[in-house]
Amino acid sequence: MTSQAETFSRQPWHELPQVLAALIRSRTESIVTDMTRAIRDEVPAYRRSLDSAVGRDLTESIRRAVRQFAELIEHPDSPQDHHILHFRHLGRVEFLNGRTTDGLQAAFRVGARVGSRRYAEIVQEASLPPETVLTLHEAVLVHINALSNESVKGFLAAQSRSEGEVKRARRTLVERLLEPPRGQERAPLGPLAERARWALPGAVACVVVRSAGRFSVPGADGELLSVNRGSDIVLIVPEPESGGLIERVRAAARGRVTVVGPAVPVHEAWLSLQCARLALDRRAEQPTVPGGEPADGVFLHVDDELAELHLLRSAPIGQLLGRRVLGVFTDLPQGRATRLAETLDALLMSWGRTAPEVAQALGIHPQTARKRLRQLEELFGDRLADPRFRFEALLALRTHALRANAV
Repeated sequence: MTSQAETFSRQPWHELPQVLAALIRSRTESIVTDMTRAIRDEVPAYRRSLDSAVGRDLTESIRRAVRQFAELIEHPDSPQDHHILHFRHLGRVEFLNGRTTDGLQAAFRVGARVGSRRYAEIVQEASLPPETVLTLHEAVLVHINALSNESVKGFLAAQSRSEGEVKRARRTLVERLLEPPRGQERAPLGPLAERARWALPGAVACVVVRSAGRFSVPGADGELLSVNRGSDIVLIVPEPESGGLIERVRAAARGRVTVVGPAVPVHEAWLSLQCARLALDRRAEQPTVPGGEPADGVFLHVDDELAELHLLRSAPIGQLLGRRVLGVFTDLPQGRATRLAETLDALLMSWGRTAPEVAQALGIHPQTARKRLRQLEELFGDRLADPRFRFEALLALRTHALRANAV
């Protein structure tokens, strides 16, 4: 805590007649009334009823300041820690009530002006030496400056503590949002989001900025949640399909590889991150394009790749499915197996499953398509008409194609 010597480094009270202390005490309530009225008139933040919490705090602090001033005149070297603690507390209360240090300091200035005038009147009424007024004015300024400084210290300490609590709550909230469910019932997000000062949105998207280093989106710190994951930064963007935040992220991420996960309900943020991670991994496995990354980086949206990501995540199972469903191709020559696999894929993707449709999809002659379709019928028989087989075969073919492209 600041020592009394530091708080009142200049002590003009030694030069004031002690009789002044008793005169001020006898008029304390009148002085408090004048100060309170002036502060409420001139400082909008304190225009509340005197019966309100704000009014009571204001009146009590003014009364304490007047009494302390008289105490300092009578006993200039007396301990003042109890008064310092009060005005530190006053600063904390001002912060917690959403007011600012500007209003607080304005109130002190108004109080000092009214106090100087009233104290000077007392000096004149008591026929004390005129030069007493000059020393008195100096004492008022030193006193009010010290009280103002202590209150601001209390305000800033409360603000720092609050910001630290908000940061901790935000870190906890991010971890909760990005943790996949483990089967147990999860606690509601509302109370934690309130402590983090983050309004729960209807939807979010996770954005992964690769090798970001120091990264921020100007003016969006309060809207975005973020966490470092290795050398990457993960952002949780509220309402990604409206409000323009994604575009602001894109501008800030220029020159970097960035992937935007799909928009999901807030409790599924982990799933959006999972999709973004899979898309990044898939991209890392693909051959590098000559010339490297473009100057403005890469900004990918995952939405159009969800089917591929789903298959890639289950690629080992897809490979097993492929061996079971498409195993008949194993004993065929490589070229013939490839052509028949392409034909089967075109057949499964066609509406009418006719030779002309297959031929058009593959860019081959209809007669060639018919020949290949007959070969498929010889291999698979009635299964080509079985919806379950067609679904499994299409999954197997897609998984095989994705794995082949990743090599």
